[in-house]
Amino acid sequence: MAATPENAAPLKPLHGTPLVLLTIAVAFSTFMEVLDMTIVNVSVPHIAGSLAVSPNEGTWAISSYSLASAIMQPLTGWVARRFGEVRTFVTSVMLFVLFSMFCGLSTTMPMLVFGRLMQGAGSGPMVALSLTLLLSSYPKEKQGVALAMWAMTVVVAPIFGPILGGWITDNFSWPWIFYINLPVGILAAIITWTLLHKRETKTTKAPIDVVGLVLLVAGVGCLQFMLDNGNDHDWFASPLILTLGLIALVCLTFLVVWEIHAKHPVIDLTLFKERNFTVGVLSLSLGMFAFFGINVVFPLWLQTTLGYTATWAGLAAAPVGVLAFLLSPIVGRNMDKVDLRLLVSIAFIVFAFTSYWFSTFDSAASFATLVIPRFVMGLAIPCFFIPLNQIYLSGLPASEIASASGLSNFFRTLGSSVSTAVMVTLWQHRAISHHASLTEYVNPAQPGAANYLQQLSHMGFGATQRAAYIDQIINREGYTLAVNDIFYGCAILFIVLLPVLWFARPPFGSAGGGAAGH
Repeated sequence: MAATPENAAPLKPLHGTPLVLLTIAVAFSTFMEVLDMTIVNVSVPHIAGSLAVSPNEGTWAISSYSLASAIMQPLTGWVARRFGEVRTFVTSVMLFVLFSMFCGLSTTMPMLVFGRLMQGAGSGPMVALSLTLLLSSYPKEKQGVALAMWAMTVVVAPIFGPILGGWITDNFSWPWIFYINLPVGILAAIITWTLLHKRETKTTKAPIDVVGLVLLVAGVGCLQFMLDNGNDHDWFASPLILTLGLIALVCLTFLVVWEIHAKHPVIDLTLFKERNFTVGVLSLSLGMFAFFGINVVFPLWLQTTLGYTATWAGLAAAPVGVLAFLLSPIVGRNMDKVDLRLLVSIAFIVFAFTSYWFSTFDSAASFATLVIPRFVMGLAIPCFFIPLNQIYLSGLPASEIASASGLSNFFRTLGSSVSTAVMVTLWQHRAISHHASLTEYVNPAQPGAANYLQQLSHMGFGATQRAAYIDQIINREGYTLAVNDIFYGCAILFIVLLPVLWFARPPFGSAGGGAAGH
């Protein structure tokens, strides 16, 4: 329940229509925020063309948002304690809407980047506080359902982002990917404030930890920028990326040391003393690293190698959301009847199995062949996100839920960012390696190659055309073998993660079970 002054009676949970309205408002605001992380991805070429910049510069619209959001997420607990959870959430939603409009009205790239930075900063606390507000408003026996609703929106939004983004950009124009946030955000803010403004949490005027704040902004900012742009600059061969990496390492190391000893820390690192929080966040971050890596490389491979359009690549990726959507409420309702570690173990096994399944595909795989394992993978999603959120929140007092949720969301986002950088780089390097090894087989001494070259010659291909055509085939197969390597590696990582999970200590109780004083 929400933290209240010591002399006040604990607030009663909401029931009936108010609870349904609050759930819808919070779910849609969370959906909107997470959606904005991926909806822009497919629109970058349109945005770059419209604002007369290169596609590379266009990616700043993505990285500026994730950079500001990543900085704000670990600050959620401090901001919520300072201004109150309800006030912070509603302000966050309104800032998000305001800067969404600003982004849509942008006429230059610097203007759009500024808008995305402010949009990311405004939205930072939204996801963490949406979970906190749901848990404090739901009856204890239904908190599993609250977790399920929240996890469902967080997981399904990135899947629908590229599809919705592609459809809006193709049928309207790119500013509309920002304008659609206006009605959703305003409604969510009005409903949340109307229902919860009398349930505001206790505020404390803690002094600002300036040193911690500066170290956080510099460290996370440099790390996020390095991850977003490393691949384009050949990583540590670039002085810029090397410098950013060193600054991030120094700042984040000093941040940890400083926050442990600070009287009023801006990030509550004492949460990591709780075994379940540490195990839960570690499993969530590494699981997210593998899961997100699959979701980044799969559509990239479809578009760059197999010739899929952005919309069709989105449709091939989308079936993973079907079972996730259907099973989330069932998993949430029955969580108290099952060992949560067993549920997450099942999720990791399904993820490992489907990742291995993907690693067996070749470049001739049909759309239907690709869709089936994506559909099966959806089975694992509710068993992964919902129980892990319950595990890391178990045993924490209600006053710590905002901090815990903010910190875990930060590590989840960081896992996604590191995954994008690592997986794309690894994919390209493996493709180059496979290209080199496949080229060795294309010579007159190989009967198969000689026959194929002869057939091309009979079809009227000149020497240069034959070479170009063969190179195109080798490229396609090289990138396909590389994507197989990525999926195989992710399958192994999911299996390796299985024992980590079992270090968590039951009973897990209700999320934020500490609210009752545990």
